[in-house]
Amino acid sequence: MSDKMTRDPAKDDRLILVDALDRETGLATKEEIHRRGLLHRAFSVLLTENGPDGPRFLMARRAPDKYHCAGLWANSCCSHPRAGETVREAALRRVREELGCGVRDPREIGAFLYRASFADGLTEYEYDHVLLAAPAGEPCPDPREIDAVRWVSAAELSDLLAREPETFCPWAFTVFSMALRECCGIQTEKTKE
Repeated sequence: MSDKMTRDPAKDDRLILVDALDRETGLATKEEIHRRGLLHRAFSVLLTENGPDGPRFLMARRAPDKYHCAGLWANSCCSHPRAGETVREAALRRVREELGCGVRDPREIGAFLYRASFADGLTEYEYDHVLLAAPAGEPCPDPREIDAVRWVSAAELSDLLAREPETFCPWAFTVFSMALRECCGIQTEKTKE
């Protein structure tokens, strides 16, 4: 049993269970979902702004007391809609709670399914909606959620993902690659066909 999960103030939040097509199948507590590895709806917000050399992205390092992936880098904000809450509503709420700022022009750029198991017995199994947004105000992270933030250019982000993969959460690779393609117009060989 993860002591950090039992101390999570949101462990009793009722979250949305889904199937592989993101259709709602029921509800369960956050703690039950992560202990049993149940597929649930989630979102990843990545704040972006125009820098002198193109788009910049706000990475967030998870706080040391997070129930998994503590101290690893991820996108700006990650969380789950609660029962009766849309992805957009939840994203606006959690960015304000975690980063202390609002967002402008949030837009979903895609979604993906992933599963990751951790040493403490917890499992993330998520249908993750990815949103890009501009910050509305200066981020001021809640230290219980985020240990540090860092603005990086597309080139810096690409380099960090390749050079230091062990410093990132499992879902960050997909979130960041989706954002880089969306914001930088990068095409893969498959999309060029």
